[in-house]
Amino acid sequence: MDQLPDNLLRKLDELSAEWTSLGRELEDPLIAVDHRRTRAIAMRRSAIEPIATAFTRWRALPAEAASLQELVESGDPELTTMAKADLAALATERSMLADTLQEALVTAGDRAVGNLILEVRAGVGGDEAGLWAGDLCAMYMKFAQRRGWRVEELESKPGDAGGVSQAIFAITGSGCWSDLGYEGGTHQVKRVPATEAQGRVHTSTATVAVLPEPEDVESAVDPAEVKEMVTTAQGPGGQNVNKVATAVHLIHLPTGIEVRMQETRSQGQNREKAWKLLRARVLERREAEAAARRSDQRIAMIGSGGRAEKIRTYRWKENVAVDHRIERSFPLHGLLAGELEPVVGALRAADIAERIKAL
Repeated sequence: MDQLPDNLLRKLDELSAEWTSLGRELEDPLIAVDHRRTRAIAMRRSAIEPIATAFTRWRALPAEAASLQELVESGDPELTTMAKADLAALATERSMLADTLQEALVTAGDRAVGNLILEVRAGVGGDEAGLWAGDLCAMYMKFAQRRGWRVEELESKPGDAGGVSQAIFAITGSGCWSDLGYEGGTHQVKRVPATEAQGRVHTSTATVAVLPEPEDVESAVDPAEVKEMVTTAQGPGGQNVNKVATAVHLIHLPTGIEVRMQETRSQGQNREKAWKLLRARVLERREAEAAARRSDQRIAMIGSGGRAEKIRTYRWKENVAVDHRIERSFPLHGLLAGELEPVVGALRAADIAERIKAL
């Protein structure tokens, strides 16, 4: 198929115009001094560049084909033979570009998200759940390192026997949402815990939430709707932690969402981290409510990404991890070493196929 539906052509025209406009913005000296804005523009332009260039090529092919057709009709046997071969090649290229453009179009929004919040929490299973949550955190950190992303730890609460009871990270980098967006849900592990004396296999869980950070972070939450309190930090940490008011507690009044941040001794750093997390959680709530309102439509990502949805089981004895959304198994220790590319690729392929069907 070398043609594209009218609705896709309109969207491709918009993206092509946006790509050109973003290029002009990057050349603007007034914008260049704002490094945060420049980075956001560059990331967005990089995300849509493959689409814009492929679309430009797709649109140029009919003119090339018309020129070749003139050679076919020239009457010169040698030129006719060469032109026919080139025409066939152009037809194949245009068909492949049409397929590529459809796939790229349905994933453009995912690739454009360059910031996210990753939350991992111990689920059921006691101490083993905390150890498992810690293993998942290590897996994601190794994957982030392989992908060259920047990771900032916002909060980490250790488990009673090791691991973590809860950990929150801010991750920045090209493609982080399109890769990690499929990880939201319950991750179940079946293994013999280090704390098990009888060698019995236990089942434990940890939940993962992946929250895309809003692009326009300043307008994501109205500061007038947020109650802010500054208090002393809670828990162990020495004289400074218990006596100096550095912990920041935010409450988003319309939703009741609360965030408390006390990871650093700097009130300013804790405030910045707290607002980052609050914006992401408010956005998640809004998107969940919007999805509920359009419950008759298919959710874009594979599965709902909700914490209650069991998405994957890691079986130690068989050395496999089974993703229940696509019913496929992957080598367990490869995943735990941060080699998530195979499972991410399989999930993305299934997701893209469903999205294209829905176009």
